[in-house]
Amino acid sequence: MFVRIASQSELPPAGEAKEFSQGDQVICVANVNGTIAAMDNVCLHMGGPLGQGLVERNKVVCPWHGWQWDPKTGKAGHSSEVSVAVYPIKIENGDVLVDI
Repeated sequence: MFVRIASQSELPPAGEAKEFSQGDQVICVANVNGTIAAMDNVCLHMGGPLGQGLVERNKVVCPWHGWQWDPKTGKAGHSSEVSVAVYPIKIENGDVLVDI
């Protein structure tokens, strides 16, 4: 079920990520060259906040220790066997909706 997490005007600019809360959960929304993606906000390395990181080479980079995550697949840059959850995201009538 899609739920509203933000308005379109709140989305991060290209090359950046941002945190959005939905209930008890925090979602990382990344803008990768104009493509918006949503994933879990918690880095599996040491719990860093992915939504406070940057996008480099199409990956979200954790601000704590530099682990990289593919926002399309959730896979870690160093191992395809490690991944965070990714969520379907869409924009309708100026609202950002995520299927958590």
